[in-house]
Amino acid sequence: QVQLEESGGGLVQPGGSLRLSCRVPQNILNIYAMGWYRQAPGKQREMVATIRDGGSTTYGDSVKGRFTISRDKAWKMAYLQMNDLKPEDTAVYYCNAHRARVYWGQGTQVTVSA
Repeated sequence: QVQLEESGGGLVQPGGSLRLSCRVPQNILNIYAMGWYRQAPGKQREMVATIRDGGSTTYGDSVKGRFTISRDKAWKMAYLQMNDLKPEDTAVYYCNAHRARVYWGQGTQVTVSA
């Protein structure tokens, strides 16, 4: 099963930064949007950030001004720069990619704790 590959998660102190990466396999073409989502224990998965063809971006209210989504021109990599991390940002972070269907990765754990 084709999956995206997330990386860059880990343990960070409050106020710290992390940069997540998402790799799209070479055989997945014609991507027009990608996004980052997260799921904390006992909570529903929520949208963190999305980026569409043309460059438009959207962010969840809780991360606006702290997180930035970006991608490479070929739609083979997406990134999530996370600054000023808070304990409530602790979650498994997933990326997805849209074409005729939606592809997901297996997630990367981000833990924000002192």
